Amino acid sequence: MEMFQIRTLADIEAIESVPIDERLAGLDSTYDVIARSAGRWPDSVALAYVPDGDATAVAVEVTYCDLLRKVTQAANVFHALGVGPDDVVSYVLPNLLETHFAIWGGQAAGIVNAVNPLLEPGHIAHILNAVESKVLVTAGPTLGEALWRKIDAVRRQVPSLRAVLVVGEDQPLADDVLPFGRELDRQPADRLVSGRRIRRDELASCFHTGGTTGLPKVARHTHLNELADAWSAGVMSGLSESDTLLCGLPLFHVNGVVVTGLAPFMVGAKVVLLGADGFRSKTTIGHFWRNVERFRATFFSAVPTVYSTLLSTPVEGIDVSSLRYAICGAAAMPPELIRKFEAATGLAILEGYGLTEGTCVSAVNPRDGERRNGSIGFRIPYQQMKTVVFGGDGGYERDCAADEIGHLVIKGPNVFPGYKEERANRGIWIGDGWLDTGDLARRDADGRFWLTGRQKDLIIRGGHNIDPSMIEEAMMAHPAVQLAAAVGKPDAYAGELPVVYVTLRPGHAATGEELQAHAKSSIPERAAVPSEILVRDALPLTAVGKIFKPELRFDATRRVLEASLQKIGGNAVSFVVTVGADAKHGTFAQVEATERAPGARAAVESKVCEALDGFSVRYELAWSGRRA
Repeated sequence: MEMFQIRTLADIEAIESVPIDERLAGLDSTYDVIARSAGRWPDSVALAYVPDGDATAVAVEVTYCDLLRKVTQAANVFHALGVGPDDVVSYVLPNLLETHFAIWGGQAAGIVNAVNPLLEPGHIAHILNAVESKVLVTAGPTLGEALWRKIDAVRRQVPSLRAVLVVGEDQPLADDVLPFGRELDRQPADRLVSGRRIRRDELASCFHTGGTTGLPKVARHTHLNELADAWSAGVMSGLSESDTLLCGLPLFHVNGVVVTGLAPFMVGAKVVLLGADGFRSKTTIGHFWRNVERFRATFFSAVPTVYSTLLSTPVEGIDVSSLRYAICGAAAMPPELIRKFEAATGLAILEGYGLTEGTCVSAVNPRDGERRNGSIGFRIPYQQMKTVVFGGDGGYERDCAADEIGHLVIKGPNVFPGYKEERANRGIWIGDGWLDTGDLARRDADGRFWLTGRQKDLIIRGGHNIDPSMIEEAMMAHPAVQLAAAVGKPDAYAGELPVVYVTLRPGHAATGEELQAHAKSSIPERAAVPSEILVRDALPLTAVGKIFKPELRFDATRRVLEASLQKIGGNAVSFVVTVGADAKHGTFAQVEATERAPGARAAVESKVCEALDGFSVRYELAWSGRRA
């Protein structure tokens, strides 16, 4: 891949002087990417797997030549099981080498469908039935007994399934449950038996995302979507064959598949899988810097909570000088956390932005130019991005002026063709191929974008989207509940946790314990069970009678920040937190501190940032200047 220097929007526009078709010459599919790299760098390591992310463990390596062979064999396995170009291969797997074989082999044979193994059985069954999955690849009981029990129950609820392929088993578990490794070895590795020639406009994959009914929506990607987004992400990252990327984000998510998958594969780079559970493993986090040193890693991608955790992981005495930079997405990263992380590691963090509907990456700060904390940077090449104003009818009215907040919309070869469920496509297009992302933002005079809020009310817990309506519908089923509104509250580990506010019907009563028990038994997705249920006399309403969720999010944020600050202030310092919406940057917390004991300010002030750094909330600290 040609190397470009990107400092300003003009550099991106210069790249676009050459059509995207020429940039992707010779590549019509993701299979073509792996085949081309196997021809150029046959003996270079494409993938390395580190068991449990343990830096002392022996890594299993796969060269580009071996990767092509395994992907080809996987495609042939799926073809032998009846998978054609319009059929779906689903995978419910942790981060394994076999996961990559299933992903790219599935795209070579048909359409691959990613499923989060942490979902509850009912949601997994819903996704598999929604796409009419023909083959499922998952972990057998040897690798994951709990996951296998879940899948063993689910597979009987999916009539379209012809076979289940299990990783980690040597023998069949049933007539239709076959060992994936054994089936791979039975297939030729030098050609696609199907003889398929894939077109760029054919579907390559499906990824589930939050839905408006509480059930996941299925977003579809074409081969062109993935090729264009991976190419542009690689250009923005400056990837080359000399790079080594660490993968700790899950491979059921587009970031793991595109940013630490297809993009490095395009240039012959090396990807290191940090254990099956990635960043969810304490061992992976504890050994992260040693793995950087061990593999001379140059790049990784993570979410703010991971950076906050890594900041507490000792790096002294470990050589991490190979790292060029890291990318942060999924949620806003507090500027103070960025400053501390960069100071502690010497590593530059590039904030970015993406969404499943845009394949993965849509914007990122320039690696060669000025980085502005709080900005998501410039749009990627070949994808258009702007902010617009909607009229009273909800339709497009006009483009926004510089620094005017509006709806963020995108258009380009990376933008998906739509959800599988037609009902989910209503209202997402504003004409001429522009997709409403559901986010609010502003564009400054230099062409940089700044997120200011989220149109969608999705709660993002550890990178996983939770639809609040799932929680609300379950709570409304309780006979004592009159209204329910679920929002996310900041959490230092998960990013956000769901919390639900409820009002009770007149003449009814319910204890917190009773409501919590109802939530646990009624909400199908464990991650969506609220961490708190707060009973209120009334919920804030708009002029037309809709629940005004921003006020609830502000209240939930205020309560979290005050509780965190109280732990460090004790009786010596009191804090009052006010949370609202800043005109330019969205949610903003004003922290007013009052010294209640002599000398308390000096002792406490340095701890305030520590207490708040883990939360993705911008804040300002002010002292009252007097003792209470």
